[in-house]
Amino acid sequence: MAYTYDRVLKDVAIGDAEMRVRDALAEKGFGVLTEIDVKATMQKKLGVEMPPYRILGACNPVMAHKAIQIEPRIGAMLPCNVILRQVDQGIEISAIDPVASMQAVGNADLDAVAGQVRDLLRAAVDAV
Repeated sequence: MAYTYDRVLKDVAIGDAEMRVRDALAEKGFGVLTEIDVKATMQKKLGVEMPPYRILGACNPVMAHKAIQIEPRIGAMLPCNVILRQVDQGIEISAIDPVASMQAVGNADLDAVAGQVRDLLRAAVDAV
């Protein structure tokens, strides 16, 4: 089973792609709680050069609340990460598949919420 839903944008700078992703996520009820510039972190901590790579921690409060009500420790698996990275073809956007990640929990009620979140994330990625 794939654990991400992916799309590649051609002829777009990573900053522009990030703004488009943030807008698309917002349209689906997500906010970005965390952001990590992996390229900058690797350069600073390890002195390693790498292509642009950013992680956005996206959260839909309504869905997160439902999940926490069903499984109080699920916060250990939140937020839903969306990555943007430079690849040969352009900027790849990858969103976690919550259904795949929630299989480890083994709670059918949580699986239903994860399916709704997956649909919202896929719609956001498709809208970019």
